[in-house]
Amino acid sequence: MSTSPAKTPPPTSPSSAGGAPGTRPQLSATMRTSSFLREHQQYRPPKSSPENHYGIDTVVEDLRAPSSPGRRFVPYTGVPSSEENPPTIVEGLNHNLSHENCAPGPGRKTSRLVATLFYKKVDHSATTATTTSSSPPSLLAASAAADAAISELSTSMEQLPANLAPTTNIDNFPLEPPSGSCEQLDHLYGSYISPLCITAFLHLMSSFPLGQGDGELHSSHRCLDNPDQPRVVELTLSPAPSPAYLSLSDLRKHESIYRFEKEWNVEVVLQKESLWRRHPRLVVFDMDSTLITQEVIDLLAATVTDPPDLADRVADITHRAMLGELEFEGAFRERVKLLTGVSGDIFEKLRPVLDVTKGVPALVKALRRLGVKTAVLSGGFQPLTSWLAGELGLNYAHANEVVIDEATGALTGEVKGIIVGKERKRELLLEIAAKEGIDTSQVIAVGDGANDLRMMEAAGLGVAWNAKPVVQMEASARLNSDSLLDLLYLFGFTQEEIEALTE
Repeated sequence: MSTSPAKTPPPTSPSSAGGAPGTRPQLSATMRTSSFLREHQQYRPPKSSPENHYGIDTVVEDLRAPSSPGRRFVPYTGVPSSEENPPTIVEGLNHNLSHENCAPGPGRKTSRLVATLFYKKVDHSATTATTTSSSPPSLLAASAAADAAISELSTSMEQLPANLAPTTNIDNFPLEPPSGSCEQLDHLYGSYISPLCITAFLHLMSSFPLGQGDGELHSSHRCLDNPDQPRVVELTLSPAPSPAYLSLSDLRKHESIYRFEKEWNVEVVLQKESLWRRHPRLVVFDMDSTLITQEVIDLLAATVTDPPDLADRVADITHRAMLGELEFEGAFRERVKLLTGVSGDIFEKLRPVLDVTKGVPALVKALRRLGVKTAVLSGGFQPLTSWLAGELGLNYAHANEVVIDEATGALTGEVKGIIVGKERKRELLLEIAAKEGIDTSQVIAVGDGANDLRMMEAAGLGVAWNAKPVVQMEASARLNSDSLLDLLYLFGFTQEEIEALTE
């Protein structure tokens, strides 16, 4: 005997005639979610779950995610590609034969950005603590660094008592509240390019927009000098941030990168990865405060004792010209005019006084072994510039010619020919490159003053060497260290390779 299941009457709507009580309204399976948490949580997990993985929702609701079919087996044809890239399974890890740093596929071009990070050494010798001799040296150094960081941070913060204005003069009242400087994170995580510093930089770079159709950001890094506590680290990022949203020149000046440099006490040099970055053919230097540590015009003024205030007057003009407050050509003529009557052999007397910047002889030797042409374009004086170029082995030397009276052998206070200022330096750079058959993308210009900016713009890479603030902001790269030999790190050379070039 069989019985048929009883049919459930259809639910009546609340608006049914006569207000007859109907079935209580219910949510069907298609009208509700699996849990209250899934509906209201801020982060919603992806719809597809890995096989044999169950979250809290599936446990509470006793739901089982359908198992996804396994990956289709693709036979290896012997040619790795992005479409058919055969994996190698080793202990559960998936290793692909191709990588973002490999050669691009047919019809594709690489878009990579190279970031060279230089840690800026800080002298903590002034902050010495009185401790017992039984303390380990490493702990003493760490303690001194921490004390210096705390002291610097506390003094940089403007502290005001409660209910007290910073000034009684309304004209001097600040428009914004005082803000403290960035915390020096290198004192906490190591006085070098630490792994956390690299991680913070990669996190920063991942925030910049990529081009349409670009995949996720990939990176690789090399410690160029020391694998344990590196001072110089090179990172290769692929793909590079889209120039349609942010050009490379704007990216170099981005506020986030500037803040990162302050927090970690580093210099960041960004370059587009190319063949020309690794193989420059011409390097052009300024002379004063670049190849040498002094300003020649100041040395001349300091040597001359009549009038007594000559050195101060010349130094003031030089300082204002390097800051860009005065036109270099007019400032140079004014300074030379002050040297009227000085003996013409003064340049020979200044030769032993010149202090060559640390690393310059080794750098010129390395560039010569690489076949790179070198030149010095100076806003100083040709007699000293030519002599220094000969001593260092530079290929070209251009500077200003001063007029010497043949009868008295003294300076007349006049300049012969075109003054080597910012425009003339740019012209000379282009002339030398054209004469040697070198494209400007393979030219590097190094300087420190405002009159070097034009030749830096004409070069493929302009490097501000311990430069004035205006030059630091406008140059493509900045180096603030004690050895100009660091320039070779921008080519991608390691410490081992640099030592081989300079031995």
